[in-house]
Amino acid sequence: MSVRPINLTLGTAGHIDHGKTALVRCLTGCETDRLKAEKERGMSIDLGHAPCQIGDLHFGIVDVPGHENFVKTMVAGASCMDAVMLVVAADDGVMPQTREHLDILTLLNVRHGLVALTKIDRVDAARLAAVEDELRVYLRGTFLDGSPILPVSNVTGDGLTELVEALDALVHRIPPRRIDGVFRLPIDRAFSAKGYGTIVAGVPLAGSAALGDDVVLLPAGAPGRIRRIEVYGHPAERLMAGQCASINVGQWDHRQIERGQTVTVPGYFEPATYYVCRLRMLEPEALLNKAAGLGGLKSGTQVKFHAGTSEVIATCYPLASVAVAPGEETIVQFRLDHPAVAAPGDRFIIRALSPVQTVGGGYVVESASRRLKRGKPGLLDDLEARADAVANPIRWVEYCIRTARRLAVGEDELARRAKLTRARTRELVADLEIRGKVVSPSAGALMHRDTAAAMERILLETIGQFHRQSPDSPGMLPGELRDHIASSKPVFDGLVAGLASRGLLVETAGRLALGGHKPEFAGPDARHVEAIERLFESSCYKPPGVDEAADQLKLERRTVQRLVNTLLEHGRLVRVAEGLFFHEKAVKQARQILLDHFAREERLESVRFKYLLDTTRKFAIPLLDYFDRVGVTRRDGNTRYLKKR
Repeated sequence: MSVRPINLTLGTAGHIDHGKTALVRCLTGCETDRLKAEKERGMSIDLGHAPCQIGDLHFGIVDVPGHENFVKTMVAGASCMDAVMLVVAADDGVMPQTREHLDILTLLNVRHGLVALTKIDRVDAARLAAVEDELRVYLRGTFLDGSPILPVSNVTGDGLTELVEALDALVHRIPPRRIDGVFRLPIDRAFSAKGYGTIVAGVPLAGSAALGDDVVLLPAGAPGRIRRIEVYGHPAERLMAGQCASINVGQWDHRQIERGQTVTVPGYFEPATYYVCRLRMLEPEALLNKAAGLGGLKSGTQVKFHAGTSEVIATCYPLASVAVAPGEETIVQFRLDHPAVAAPGDRFIIRALSPVQTVGGGYVVESASRRLKRGKPGLLDDLEARADAVANPIRWVEYCIRTARRLAVGEDELARRAKLTRARTRELVADLEIRGKVVSPSAGALMHRDTAAAMERILLETIGQFHRQSPDSPGMLPGELRDHIASSKPVFDGLVAGLASRGLLVETAGRLALGGHKPEFAGPDARHVEAIERLFESSCYKPPGVDEAADQLKLERRTVQRLVNTLLEHGRLVRVAEGLFFHEKAVKQARQILLDHFAREERLESVRFKYLLDTTRKFAIPLLDYFDRVGVTRRDGNTRYLKKR
């Protein structure tokens, strides 16, 4: 029978001296107690890892210590478990760490497992039956409710065959971990090997990595490259989430590396001090020491915060109320005493400082740059929506797009925030686009459909208000309109183009207006603007200045200046130089005269232009300079040439 390796980790849990390590030895042939102190004391102190083959599957087992003094180590091991083998000794039954370990596993969202009822060689049939009944009652309502309870003896081997068969069924039922996340390995231990240098070991929580990949050690920020990989003690080309593995990174100093640090890929994670989390407190009856938790978790309380393999002292700040009561689930923020690395969706455990015991746990929503203020309008609703989205990758990506800081987000920035690989991000975005949830207003920019619709409404309402205030204007300048939405220019241009394609916006003389808008002049302005335009049109290449126009038309200068500005907005007058305006027909005609000249001759002496227009130098030279600026001609001394396009 061929053996198929899968990226799945089974763990042990249970009270001290209930036979966890001996059972792992029976199943795998491996001795997971590797420390001298463990061998001398006959008690697990640290995590032990062993490869296990059951049926046609090859996977890993992590063995955790059961003593109450090493619960923090148990949490570090439980963070990587896909399933658990809860070990209970028949002569003791359910004990304090049985309860605490099961609470921890529940808070860490472990959902698969079975019970190994050990030391059956020490009890009679009546005691065995009684303990089995006790276990069934105790497990009622937990994720192990209805799971097999397998009596077994590590001494005689009785029940081992049945246990192996049950494990075979269990591991075949559990889907292997996805490996399309961003590679992240919480470090269990680090050491140095002669000829290789620094080696770090642990079980990756997400993604995969291969020989030659660039990695970074956080929170130190030390870069490195994977030189060698071992999975379950054997050389490998690749390691995946859910596999016990070690990697050789020669650039690091093992003496500077501790349990709780993280190996990941560059560019995705930054150590953070503040984390928003969804916390669930244990029920009062689950607390080992009732006095420690019955008062709830008040704002400012310090706890031990366990995530991955790290343990950090943290201060808790509830965001819905001043305290979190036992059994309550709510949004809180933790301020860690020193920065740590965690991703949205990572599970965590909190333990009281005195007396030390597990009091709650949950999952990380997202890191934050500062402490959030409880009671800020809309904050809690947003955090609740964020917490709900984190549990589902496609909803989380949609949330990240919806809440992009500048309305739209690029794919790389989206992947970094969502903590997903670019390939996985593209896959989810494509799904959202098919559903009509996401649009792309410009190349490389992603915007939520609701955000795009809201921005379009703002643009249309803003222009509508402008029309009501300035009915004589052809529309708003694009720059002024863009100031009303905090977007980049490409995104703004994309939104405008979308509105224009549907006939909701039009562009006239470089200004934006609602489709169907017609400028209207009220009262005397209607007559005056027509008179001013006729004056400039009839003057052709000898246009009047504002003062001269006011004198000729017997109007106040400020009225003429205001209406000249209006005609400039409409594009019916063109500003050629400061205080010098030509009718747009005159400018268009002068341009054609220039083009006809260059069709016959290669060059034009500046002084000759006034004769072509039958005007004076006062008007001809500024008009030539204007054509230089707009790219019709180019100047070389006093000579003009047609600018090649």
